[in-house]
Amino acid sequence: MADTQVANIVNEILRVEAVEEAFSCFLVHQPEQENEVLNMYQKKLSNIMTSASAEVQESALRQYLTLTAVLTNRYKMKQLLTLLENLVNTNVFQARMLCDCILTSERLTYQNADFWIQCFSLIRRVIGGVDYKGVREIMKGCRDKALTLPIKLDSSTMPQMKAVYNVLEYIFDRNASLLPAYFIVTEIQKDFPDKYHWPHWQLANLLSTFVESFKPCAQMVSIVGHSKMLPIVEFSGYADHLVNPWRLDPTTLKFCLKGNLPYADQLFKPQIDLLKHVLQQPYSRDMMCSMLGLQKQHKQRCIALEDQLVELMIIPMERSDQESEEDEMSSTHWCWLHLSSQVIYLILIGFASFPNIVMGLHNKLIGQDMKKGRDHLMWVLLQYISGSIQRNSLSMFLPIIKLHELLYPEKEPIPVPDCTKAYCTHQLAVLCIWMHLLKKAESEHKTMVMPQNLKLQYEFLQHLMSSNNVPTLIGSDYRIALLCNAYSTNQEFFARPMGIMIETLLGNQKALPNGNPTAPLPTVPLSMCILDSLTLHCKMSLIHSIVTHIAKLAQNKTNIPNMMAPALVETYSRLLVYTEIESLGIKGFINQLLPNVFKSHAWGILHNLLDMFSYRIHHIQPHYRVTLLSNIHSLAAYPQANQTQLQLCFESTALRLITSLSSSGVQMQMSRVVTEPKSLVSSESEELNRVLVLTLARGIYMTGAGSDGAAVKELLTTIMTNTPHMWSQATLQCFPPVLVEFFTQNPATKENKQILKKSVEEEYRKWTSMANDNDIISHFSVPGTPLFLCLLWKMIFETNRINPIAFKILERIGARALSAHLRKFCDYLMFEVTNPAGGPHINKCVDAINDIIWKYNIVTIDRLVLCLVLRPNPDGNESQVCLYIIQLLLLKGSELRNRAQDFVKENSPEHWKQNNWYEKHLAFHRKYPEKFAPEEASSTYGAPIPVYLSNVCLRFIPVLDIVVHRHLEIPQVCKNLEQLLEHLGYLYKFHERPVSFLYNTLHYYETKLRDKPLLKRKLVSAVYGALKEVRPAGWATTESFQNFLPDASKDRPVHTLESDFLAWAPDLNYYLNLVNRMVDTMTGHSHFPNTDWRFNEYPNPSAHCLYVTSVELMSLPVPPTIVSNNLLDVVTKGFVVIPATKIELWINAIGIILAALPEAYWVVLYDRVVELTTSKDMIEWSYEYTPFQLFNLKTTSDAMLENKYSLTLALAHAFWYHAGAGLITLMPTFVKERLSPEIRTETQLIYLCHLVGPYLQRFNTDLSRAVMDITIHLYELLAHVDKTQPHLEYIDPICDLLYHIKYMFVGDMLKNELETVIRKLRPALQMRLRFITHLNVEQINTA
Repeated sequence: MADTQVANIVNEILRVEAVEEAFSCFLVHQPEQENEVLNMYQKKLSNIMTSASAEVQESALRQYLTLTAVLTNRYKMKQLLTLLENLVNTNVFQARMLCDCILTSERLTYQNADFWIQCFSLIRRVIGGVDYKGVREIMKGCRDKALTLPIKLDSSTMPQMKAVYNVLEYIFDRNASLLPAYFIVTEIQKDFPDKYHWPHWQLANLLSTFVESFKPCAQMVSIVGHSKMLPIVEFSGYADHLVNPWRLDPTTLKFCLKGNLPYADQLFKPQIDLLKHVLQQPYSRDMMCSMLGLQKQHKQRCIALEDQLVELMIIPMERSDQESEEDEMSSTHWCWLHLSSQVIYLILIGFASFPNIVMGLHNKLIGQDMKKGRDHLMWVLLQYISGSIQRNSLSMFLPIIKLHELLYPEKEPIPVPDCTKAYCTHQLAVLCIWMHLLKKAESEHKTMVMPQNLKLQYEFLQHLMSSNNVPTLIGSDYRIALLCNAYSTNQEFFARPMGIMIETLLGNQKALPNGNPTAPLPTVPLSMCILDSLTLHCKMSLIHSIVTHIAKLAQNKTNIPNMMAPALVETYSRLLVYTEIESLGIKGFINQLLPNVFKSHAWGILHNLLDMFSYRIHHIQPHYRVTLLSNIHSLAAYPQANQTQLQLCFESTALRLITSLSSSGVQMQMSRVVTEPKSLVSSESEELNRVLVLTLARGIYMTGAGSDGAAVKELLTTIMTNTPHMWSQATLQCFPPVLVEFFTQNPATKENKQILKKSVEEEYRKWTSMANDNDIISHFSVPGTPLFLCLLWKMIFETNRINPIAFKILERIGARALSAHLRKFCDYLMFEVTNPAGGPHINKCVDAINDIIWKYNIVTIDRLVLCLVLRPNPDGNESQVCLYIIQLLLLKGSELRNRAQDFVKENSPEHWKQNNWYEKHLAFHRKYPEKFAPEEASSTYGAPIPVYLSNVCLRFIPVLDIVVHRHLEIPQVCKNLEQLLEHLGYLYKFHERPVSFLYNTLHYYETKLRDKPLLKRKLVSAVYGALKEVRPAGWATTESFQNFLPDASKDRPVHTLESDFLAWAPDLNYYLNLVNRMVDTMTGHSHFPNTDWRFNEYPNPSAHCLYVTSVELMSLPVPPTIVSNNLLDVVTKGFVVIPATKIELWINAIGIILAALPEAYWVVLYDRVVELTTSKDMIEWSYEYTPFQLFNLKTTSDAMLENKYSLTLALAHAFWYHAGAGLITLMPTFVKERLSPEIRTETQLIYLCHLVGPYLQRFNTDLSRAVMDITIHLYELLAHVDKTQPHLEYIDPICDLLYHIKYMFVGDMLKNELETVIRKLRPALQMRLRFITHLNVEQINTA
């Protein structure tokens, strides 16, 4: 109906009378009359359209346009289209509908020139009335129509292009602000992502200029040097929030960037160097999987990972060919060990495909000649083949034949290698692969023939297998390993060599009628060289045999406490370092073997397995540690395990497990604690729970994380429920605020010393007055009055002897309940020692304690000192007295010192290099036997459990750590600490994590140690000095720092005073060398001696370098501010000596180091940022370059411009990039409290945007509230700058950033808060930001 009416009106308008037509040349047109007529038609159209629905309106419009399009009279066409414009202006229908109808009209073709030009002119005039989403669609329509224009434009088509161009130009006009510019750039980037396919060339300049205008915005949200950043890979497992900054797309290996912005080219490239860096680091599996978002349960193949694995295998092949054969333990040796572990893991887990890797290697190696590297490569491939060929079809392994033909082109037989060298197992790897292939072919009834060039080696192995001469495993003889590797999938032959190997560990299994073995148990373990020479499959068979044997021994109910051979324990511990057999290894150990041994009540085996865990296994992920800790807590509560030696073992193992949790490890386990707080908390050991609180305090303080977490409160509540306790003031002062607040709100009852004293006196009177033994036993073994140790001490103090009945009472009390007696005893001691009787009295007190420990063996020194050092002592003097008692206990008597000296002198901590540990261990225990009362005094438990790995010295080391820390909390006792370190510091030779201990101590107690450089020096030299004999020169310290440390072996002038050392102030070159060492180490050129990282404190050279560097910096005799300023100056002043291509790597290294240091160090960077932001040059910008140019590191480096802004910005970015979750959360506070009050100019605001912009993405995932706070803050600062500055030059980039934040992070969540701010801004800003709060243009103009 409406269509017809519209058609009629159009026809009426176009109708011409015959007279008009005839006399058209002579008629005079009267515009007024024509306008009246047109107004009349407009009313008619208006009436039709107003009453019609939207669908009818659209249909009528299309009809109108179709009729208009065919006109040849340009004037009439213009009239008709003007009518439509008027109808839009009078709101008869929407401008959006008109534009859509025009752009979708079939008649809108460039050949129909007049209609095309008039229509686009009409769109240009009415588009202002379209909402911003509609404008986006119109923009797309215009772009599509432009594509229909011919590439070659002549005078007939140029006007059509100009018409489209005008519309797009108007849409792109930022002053008109028809839609957010962010939408436009998003559409352009989405449609033309590769920058090579633009729409029509005539529009290319318009689009590219617009995209270019977003480069400042992209710069503000980009991390400086992002593509050159490299992480430190730690072994403790990575929580997702720590890996988020390093995430890559698993398909393309590109960064996951937010928004379609024109980021710098290097950010769009695959980050191959980053992935390679991570893959090359030992223990990088978890980080690599998190980085690529790969999950074990989804077997998703990652082609990019395969490609990089292939590349990484070729690099050491090239290096191997340059090394001499004698150099068996070269750097590539460790590289191949690590690569084989990575390849096995990635293929088994399904992230990589074996045939693809082999073919990738084949294609890359064509034309190469690597005689030595080829053997190592085949060894890596053999590792996987040996373990998986039985479970897969032969076809999967056939590509290896092609690789063999390429790498071994020899026609003559390859000679048999020297079997006394470890390298022979690599040289024969290709033969072993063929033997597995032949066996598999036989099982699948297929025919395969051994290659001619391997015949000689094949015959050698066959002869070796059939020979009656049994090869040995002693010394350097690798024949058994070769036979195991070659025949591991052939059960018929495999049993013999594997049997020989197992027999050397188990010994003769026959036992005499009394249960004793017929021959001594083997004590020499398999060497690491032998174990490294075995394939994955052989290691799995070996560990399986060992575990089965231990489980059988545990079930054997003989009265022998421990039948495990020392060689077996040592070898088993060495096998557990291989991460590729984790499920059979550490996982099976914790989840299956230990629980089975416990169920069988095989206490001797359990004790030695726990010792093995404590003293032999180095890199264990935190979740395994926590599982074991949880198991130990539950084991300790079993009545059957209530035996002194076992309880001591449980406490000692738990103590090591808790103290060895790294700060990030503590942080990671917090999430777990909410669901199962009891897993970490002991139900009755106050000491272990106190150590857990101390570890938690360190974790929170050092990482800054968890300070407001429910998990922390949950954990502390569980601890206080199980073991209520309080802390001395000195310790509380070092706690982070969240812990101080908790213990203030939840006070424990304070021990009344007077009542305790009276109770002990009363009980002692009863003891001396009671005559009947049975009465004495029944009275003093009643639970609830844990004062018996106080009585024993008083007995010794008064009479110098102990009544034998006491041991029966101790037996009745039980080992576990004795802990409560020990705590009361420690509290009672405080009272006795502070007795005014003075020195002789104190000495007698200590002698009595020593008798309890060494003469009567009632309590061990480590247990007593641990309990004593952790007593609360609310009075400051009591804390000092407590440490004084400990000092007398440790230094007055010679028992512990003699043991420690002998043990340290005779033994080495490098157990993996030894085969006679057990002999030395036995000799030590013969000289200093350990006895445990009351078990010693009765025959109930038989003899003590034979132990293979532990002794009082090793058990004492974690206790010594805590003693050192307590000394540092009380300034008055520092001299005592120096004496203690002098007499017992050499025990640190056997510390499991000596550098970590120093790092944690210097970091946590930074404020306490800041003005005590001599004490720091003493502490560091005690630990490093203890390790001097077993570590090569340069393993930790720089030469300059080594000279600063005291060294008894050096001939120094007698007059060298302490003050001379303290006067040492390292110059900038020292810091340059220190950072250079870090950069080189991270890029694969380690300055440190080669070492076996499987047994090292840290998993790789980079991590080792970071912590030794941090320890060195924190130990320097200069204030933190000087250290940090020098570190920053390495780049800000030293950039002239740093190669331009490496500047980002240096900045990255400084960021890593600063993030690892305490607040006093990194706060200097904040000071620098504030200083630069408030500098005169920044406030009164007088440079000829824009801020965006001078804030860009690449621009300032390439053009050699002023670089103080760009370098400081880069350093801040590097610091925040490597900062943990706790440190990064402090950044918004810094911005709000220190930077914001100083921002007054546009340039300062832009610098602030550069600082915070790149971290919005990280906050969004870790701390979404921070994004909102920063956003509101930026708007408020913009309003402040808007008021203070008459002219704003960079409105557009700032607005672009604000839109980026809206569409990528906050959405409409802050709409109301931001509206009030936006309404106060100048019109130009309101116009641009109106879409954030949906302001109308009319409101802006009236504003």
